[in-house]
Amino acid sequence: MVKQKYLEKAEVLIEALPYIQRFNRKIVVVKYGGSAMLDEELKQNVIKDVVLLKLVGFKPIIVHGGGKEISRWVGKVGMEPHFVNGLRVTDKDTMEIAEMVLAKVNQELVTMVQSLGVKGVGISGKDGGLLKVEKKYADGEDIGFVGNVKQVDPKILYDLLEKDFLPIVFPVGYDDSFNTYNINADDAACAIAEAVHAEKLAFLSDIEGVYKDHTDPSTLISELRVSEAQALIDGGYVGGGMIPKLGNCIHAIDEGVSRVHILDGRIPHSLLLEIFTNKGIGTAILRDDGEKFNHGND
Repeated sequence: MVKQKYLEKAEVLIEALPYIQRFNRKIVVVKYGGSAMLDEELKQNVIKDVVLLKLVGFKPIIVHGGGKEISRWVGKVGMEPHFVNGLRVTDKDTMEIAEMVLAKVNQELVTMVQSLGVKGVGISGKDGGLLKVEKKYADGEDIGFVGNVKQVDPKILYDLLEKDFLPIVFPVGYDDSFNTYNINADDAACAIAEAVHAEKLAFLSDIEGVYKDHTDPSTLISELRVSEAQALIDGGYVGGGMIPKLGNCIHAIDEGVSRVHILDGRIPHSLLLEIFTNKGIGTAILRDDGEKFNHGND
């Protein structure tokens, strides 16, 4: 007699089948950041998840940050990190450190992908003219070499995907005068997802998802339409870092991304649980006319 645990494993695989069929050959952008980047075991889990997506027929692109690591290195060289409205003030020296640290993190992720038998390629937003930026201000205040994405040329990404590579992007770009700028990783991931018409955009961060009451974790919302997400912002139900994140989600869907997921990267394999199970584990945001095919138990 087949043991129950083996039957349960088979059921999990069968549950994943319609999602594998639906997203076969579709582009999925994964924004990777937060504490999951600092813990070696969590980092391995995230990369395994993305590699699995690749091997079952998805076309993943990783866009990663490295804010905590940049702060660590800025401190190492005796500089003090400064923030205005949550945005890092980036002078020329800080920009130099940020680019070096992001490139280092990028190559660590490439190595992990390669070790799992998939061809990974690390690029910055400067490569192939991927990300063109303009200077960003914080409420009119100059915060140095911090940029808003104003244009995306996705050709390099399409070329890499076509040749069966897994692109791993770190968020720096050029302005019109070819000065280098740091870009918020959420913003970069959104801009890239929009430019490649991604089927899915997943944010892995230190947030479980969207709550009806941001003070009560038991009010996690599994699935949310764009108009409902906007109503949460307008009604003051979400606060802090969730406001720009939800704003990015709404903008991405308005620009053609089919579905956006907000996940807690600290939960092992949260990406697989969200994409391949009916219930999911974070919050999925979809168009007002989008089909509710996930989170069927809600």
